[in-house]
Amino acid sequence: MSKILIVEDEIAIRRVLIKILTEENSDFIISEAPDGLEAIDHIKNNEIDLILCDIKMPKKDGIEVLEYAKRIKPETPIIMISGHGDLDTAVETMRLGAFDYISKPPDLNRLLTAVRNALDNKKLIIENIRLRKQINTSYEMIGESEGIKEVKNLIDKVAPTDARVLITGPNGSGKELVAHWIHQKSKRFSSPLIEVNCAAIPNELIESELFGHQKGSFTGANKDKTGKFEAANNGTIFLDEIGDMSLSAQAKVLRALESNSIQKVGAQKDIKINVRVVAATNKNLKEEITKGNFREDLYHRLAVILIKVPSLNSRAEDIPLLVDYFSDKISKSQGITNKPFTNDAISLLKSYDWSGNIRGLRNVVERLIILGDETEITENNIKEYSNK
Repeated sequence: MSKILIVEDEIAIRRVLIKILTEENSDFIISEAPDGLEAIDHIKNNEIDLILCDIKMPKKDGIEVLEYAKRIKPETPIIMISGHGDLDTAVETMRLGAFDYISKPPDLNRLLTAVRNALDNKKLIIENIRLRKQINTSYEMIGESEGIKEVKNLIDKVAPTDARVLITGPNGSGKELVAHWIHQKSKRFSSPLIEVNCAAIPNELIESELFGHQKGSFTGANKDKTGKFEAANNGTIFLDEIGDMSLSAQAKVLRALESNSIQKVGAQKDIKINVRVVAATNKNLKEEITKGNFREDLYHRLAVILIKVPSLNSRAEDIPLLVDYFSDKISKSQGITNKPFTNDAISLLKSYDWSGNIRGLRNVVERLIILGDETEITENNIKEYSNK
């Protein structure tokens, strides 16, 4: 059952709207507010699926109600209704987040169509939020150390913006995880996140991979190819291990960032793109610049926000949480009983040098869950199977 709030100072119009809506669907639960102030109080304290709101009202007008509702319940659609409207007013309400704008007296079919579309849109938004939460559980960032708290804080600040981000840290420390969190918490989350491992693509093919090519542009180009930048349009491209990118490809990436456009290999025309760039590397790019291996101008384009992911050795206090998390996930995926780690086992794991970082710890936990004792993982299991 959908809950609808009608915000209108004229009681006769409220009665008409209620009649129209209840005849359309008897399951609608309809509330009323005679002015903007009462509407704001109702929005604050109740769950609402749709708001029908007049613009000219006493105490607080419809624009103020719209701004308040979009601030505290952005997923709730609002249809603005006004007898005093003009094109400028309609445009302004849509800019502020109104779902639709209808002039008085409202056309019956127009009103009901807007109501149906708004409620359907609300369902889609809720489903997207649900899916977004599910996705986030696949990329959980486990840990309560100061280093991880700082990373999480930076992600929360930068994710809602379109600022470019450079993620640094040793192999296996979770740079890819940070990139996924940035995308999932951004306004681009419903568009694709395209990942490119720059170290895994041969230098002679990386320009084609990034920007695409036209058929016949080189030997083996048997058909047109869409590049990663174009595939990520309106979303995010994650350039992993960008420190391994050739200087030639770096120049093309720099041009794309400067012009917000790309050119396919073999093409003459530019393609406009709207892509957020997140890059990552395990190298010290400032040293690579000194060696002549990385362009300084590209570094400054990428490192608008710099996020340094700490090594596992620098946050050993997170190891018990990570072990619990990995052992639970691995046991479920393998279809075997989860086994607790003894305190001595955890202490031994915390004492090790984790050159493989999070990835290395996960591999060790998986080996122990499969090969360790039947009831618990002991210190002796660690010594026997950790390969340390």
